[in-house]
Amino acid sequence: MATTTKVGPAAQLVHEDDFRRFYNPIAKKMEKWKGMVPKGHHSCFGDFPETHPVPVMGLRLAGMQALTTPRNGAQTARSANENATPRSPTGKNTGSGGGCFSTLKPTPRTAPATPRAGAHAKRKIEATEFRRFYDRGDLPVQIAHRGTGNLISWKVDIEKLDYHHYLPIFFDGLREMEDPYRFLAVQGTYDMLDKGGSKILPVVPQLIIPVKTALNTRNPEVIATTLKVLQCLVLAGEMIGEALVPYYRQILPVFNIFKNKRLNSGDSIDYGQRKRLNLGDLIDETLEIFETHGGEDAFINIKYMIPTYESCVLS
Repeated sequence: MATTTKVGPAAQLVHEDDFRRFYNPIAKKMEKWKGMVPKGHHSCFGDFPETHPVPVMGLRLAGMQALTTPRNGAQTARSANENATPRSPTGKNTGSGGGCFSTLKPTPRTAPATPRAGAHAKRKIEATEFRRFYDRGDLPVQIAHRGTGNLISWKVDIEKLDYHHYLPIFFDGLREMEDPYRFLAVQGTYDMLDKGGSKILPVVPQLIIPVKTALNTRNPEVIATTLKVLQCLVLAGEMIGEALVPYYRQILPVFNIFKNKRLNSGDSIDYGQRKRLNLGDLIDETLEIFETHGGEDAFINIKYMIPTYESCVLS
């Protein structure tokens, strides 16, 4: 019997355009054309045949033009050459001839810019297993199109699912950026964690690689989604927090990189605070949940990977 699940407040991130205030509206389109995000199908029925003209050619040209158009007053190579000082037609008797004089001024040289490590730079997002399984029709989930909003419809009861097979696939889809894959993966993960019970604990070792891959994308939207799912994972059952302690070496390095990445709004009001998009606050909440439910060895392992972390239990 098919079941339809309404979207709860825990998955509010799925429905809202979370980073519209902070990011360029066409940033996701540009990332697709740069190859950072996997491209979707031409339509909901798949790709068009090769002999059929693609109707989105205008959007493709607009996207390529947005990538090649210089911004912030930057000059292209052609305009820079046109504005350069014209060279002598003969090329002779125009320089110092290699002579060395004490009155000559040295050629001004600009100091090279300090190289950036790029620790916060976004990484390329590869195509996920969730996308492949969903396109093949192997997942018992679909979207129920209703007038009030998007709903997720399960073709079977969630309690009867094989968590060893399906839960890692849904976790692998957490790094999806395009709907319907993103909506189905995130909301499906919340539903499985909500009704999994004792089935979740044996599957924890299989969830580490998908979580590590999602965090290593260094994409703020993907990291925020993964942090919220990790909080639900620890709170989904007993002993799950302790089962995650041996895997802190794989999970916490990205936490340490983004721990101080906070939104400085000054004296203005942050109206998006309810969406919980501030990575610094989310990381602090997640670490506190890890320490509270991770047993007696949780704090020393967190402190080893994140030296600036202060205990919320011992204090």
